[in-house]
Amino acid sequence: MPKDKISKDEQVGFHKGALTTLAKEREEMLKILSIVEQLMQMHIKSLQDLGVDLQKESQKANAKRPIEDTLR
Repeated sequence: MPKDKISKDEQVGFHKGALTTLAKEREEMLKILSIVEQLMQMHIKSLQDLGVDLQKESQKANAKRPIEDTLR
Protein backbone atom coordinates (compact mmCIF):
# COMPACT_ATOMS: atom_id res chain seq x y z
CA MET A 1 0.00 0.00 0.00
CA PRO A 2 1.50 3.39 -0.95
CA LYS A 3 2.54 5.62 1.94
CA ASP A 4 0.01 8.28 0.83
CA LYS A 5 -2.92 5.92 1.49
CA ILE A 6 -1.92 5.15 5.08
CA SER A 7 -3.36 7.67 7.49
CA LYS A 8 -1.05 9.81 9.57
CA ASP A 9 -2.44 8.25 12.76
CA GLU A 10 -1.62 4.77 11.47
CA GLN A 11 1.91 5.84 10.58
CA VAL A 12 2.39 7.46 14.00
CA GLY A 13 1.08 4.32 15.70
CA PHE A 14 3.36 2.10 13.65
CA HIS A 15 6.46 4.14 14.50
CA LYS A 16 5.56 4.41 18.20
CA GLY A 17 5.03 0.66 18.35
CA ALA A 18 8.36 0.04 16.66
CA LEU A 19 10.14 2.33 19.12
CA THR A 20 8.50 0.62 22.08
CA THR A 21 9.58 -2.78 20.81
CA LEU A 22 13.11 -1.61 20.08
CA ALA A 23 13.43 0.03 23.51
CA LYS A 24 12.48 -3.29 25.14
CA GLU A 25 14.98 -5.12 22.94
CA ARG A 26 17.69 -2.65 23.95
CA GLU A 27 16.90 -3.21 27.65
CA GLU A 28 17.26 -6.96 27.18
CA MET A 29 20.52 -6.50 25.26
CA LEU A 30 21.89 -4.37 28.11
CA LYS A 31 20.95 -7.10 30.60
CA ILE A 32 22.81 -9.66 28.52
CA LEU A 33 25.82 -7.36 28.21
CA SER A 34 25.84 -6.85 31.98
CA ILE A 35 25.82 -10.61 32.59
CA VAL A 36 28.62 -11.17 30.07
CA GLU A 37 30.68 -8.40 31.69
CA GLN A 38 30.18 -9.94 35.15
CA LEU A 39 31.28 -13.34 33.86
CA MET A 40 34.34 -11.85 32.18
CA GLN A 41 35.30 -10.05 35.38
CA MET A 42 34.93 -13.29 37.32
CA HIS A 43 37.27 -15.10 34.91
CA ILE A 44 39.75 -12.21 34.93
CA LYS A 45 39.86 -12.29 38.73
CA SER A 46 40.33 -16.07 38.73
CA LEU A 47 43.20 -15.82 36.24
CA GLN A 48 44.83 -13.06 38.29
CA ASP A 49 44.46 -15.18 41.43
CA LEU A 50 46.25 -17.96 39.53
CA GLY A 51 49.12 -15.60 38.76
CA VAL A 52 48.37 -14.94 35.09
CA ASP A 53 49.50 -11.47 33.96
CA LEU A 54 46.74 -10.52 31.55
CA GLN A 55 48.47 -7.33 30.41
CA LYS A 56 51.53 -9.32 29.39
CA GLU A 57 49.34 -11.87 27.62
CA SER A 58 47.53 -9.08 25.78
CA GLN A 59 50.80 -7.49 24.68
CA LYS A 60 52.05 -10.83 23.39
CA ALA A 61 48.84 -11.37 21.43
CA ASN A 62 48.98 -7.86 19.96
CA ALA A 63 52.62 -8.25 18.96
CA LYS A 64 51.75 -11.32 16.87
CA ARG A 65 48.84 -9.61 15.13
CA PRO A 66 49.42 -8.26 11.60
CA ILE A 67 49.30 -4.48 11.24
CA GLU A 68 46.16 -4.76 9.08
CA ASP A 69 44.23 -6.24 12.00
CA THR A 70 45.41 -3.50 14.34
CA LEU A 71 44.14 -0.82 11.97
CA ARG A 72 40.63 -2.27 11.78
